[in-house]
Amino acid sequence: MNFSFKKYIVLLVFCLAGFLISSCESTIKTSSEKTEIITPFSDPENLEGWVLNQELSDEFEGTTLDTNKWFVEGQNGDYYIWKGRPPSQFAPHNAIVEDGKLKIRSQWEPNYNFVKENYADGSNNDAYGIFEGKPLPVTTAAVITKKRFLYGYMEVKSKVGNSNMTGAFWAIGYEQELDIYEQMGNPKIEGSIKANTVRTAVHDWSPPAVRPTKAFGNDETVPYRTADEFHVYGAEWGEDYLKIYRDGELTYHVNQDELGTDWVLNNPMEIWLDSEVFKWLGVPHEEELPADFEIEYMRVWQKPNDNLLPKQFYGFEGPVLFEENPRPLKMVPESSVPNVYQKFWMIDTASAQYFVLNEGVYATGVNSLEFKGFGKNEKLETEKVVALSPEGAVDIPAGEYTLSLKVLKKQGRDVKKIYLSFENPKLEIPIDLRDLERDKWISIEHKFSKSSPSSANDQFKIEVRKEDVPEVKAAQFYIDDIVIRGSDRGDIQ
Repeated sequence: MNFSFKKYIVLLVFCLAGFLISSCESTIKTSSEKTEIITPFSDPENLEGWVLNQELSDEFEGTTLDTNKWFVEGQNGDYYIWKGRPPSQFAPHNAIVEDGKLKIRSQWEPNYNFVKENYADGSNNDAYGIFEGKPLPVTTAAVITKKRFLYGYMEVKSKVGNSNMTGAFWAIGYEQELDIYEQMGNPKIEGSIKANTVRTAVHDWSPPAVRPTKAFGNDETVPYRTADEFHVYGAEWGEDYLKIYRDGELTYHVNQDELGTDWVLNNPMEIWLDSEVFKWLGVPHEEELPADFEIEYMRVWQKPNDNLLPKQFYGFEGPVLFEENPRPLKMVPESSVPNVYQKFWMIDTASAQYFVLNEGVYATGVNSLEFKGFGKNEKLETEKVVALSPEGAVDIPAGEYTLSLKVLKKQGRDVKKIYLSFENPKLEIPIDLRDLERDKWISIEHKFSKSSPSSANDQFKIEVRKEDVPEVKAAQFYIDDIVIRGSDRGDIQ
């Protein structure tokens, strides 16, 4: 393959209808080396055309966890974001693969060397291994996918441990969290999670990330104890909807029309499987440990997508990801600080008077790029207004393409043109904004040829030039959903 365009969408782009490559086939190798075709439990005939993402999915065969797919909290002394919810601490030896399952073990370990630090959680600031001034030496585990993905269906077959420890199947990304379930086999205190409930919640981590962060969710009562039986739990996550399934049956459905900007699931997410102490539901007793949260498999399916640009980035939702670099261990979901893993649109000081990322006016997602316009006693105070992607954010081969975008023009004097361009090698695409219907999102398409592939530091630029702007009373407009597709899919390989 000769392009990556920032790796979290690479699988979908390669899985174009007409030339599915072998890594995109919805098959797995069983322990007997037979090939088995697998489909989502929610769609056994695969009527929706799901494709298994094998970079994320795991059958947990063998005797060790695949560390090419999974980050194990505490392994080699490394912790990502946190060390667990005190008094319990994540310990790598508790992430066990045996009997064709991943077992997240919680143990009573009085000889374990707990870290001498506290974890601040809202108004609490609790120590590891200590509860109310007395030792509570509980260790547990957490594993996290090394790759993120944008939109799809994720599924596990699992059973929580029979103890006062949670079992959780959840995902986080930029400014967002999806708890597909939090379960507890044996809570000691009456609360929101019972032995026969499945709790689903979505959290908004956009700053200021002040608790409570829950945006929406659902508590389901089930006809069994979650520690007694294996069941299949799934979440279908789309551009503007979330569906929760249990044993293939839809149990909860919410969409963006109901939520508006409370819809926060706009960016790629990584998947977590872990156990924690929720002290508001009690703490585990020594006699109930060890206890295992068991997962037979974790699978992710997605649908083919031929957009060569990262959807959430060119929809102005969040950062572009550089997944060839590891995630910084202290990078939290609410962080907007650019680093080697995530980078953002760049708007210089002069341009920032006119270009802003607008939350609440959108074609999809919740954001768009707004040109703010100006009034009768104002003028454009710069020769050009520029929004620029990070270096390396685009990686497009030579070939024939169609670029599309959506534009919303407000009433007033037109900005005549905008210019979209690749920077290295330079290729400029003018977009005429005149004669577009106002006050509605209009789709614009433009075909272009790219004679040379992107360099390693290629960037994408959006520019407004002074000569195309009226002297006074320039009207607002908004840009969203920039898409580049190959005109001849045979060129993309």
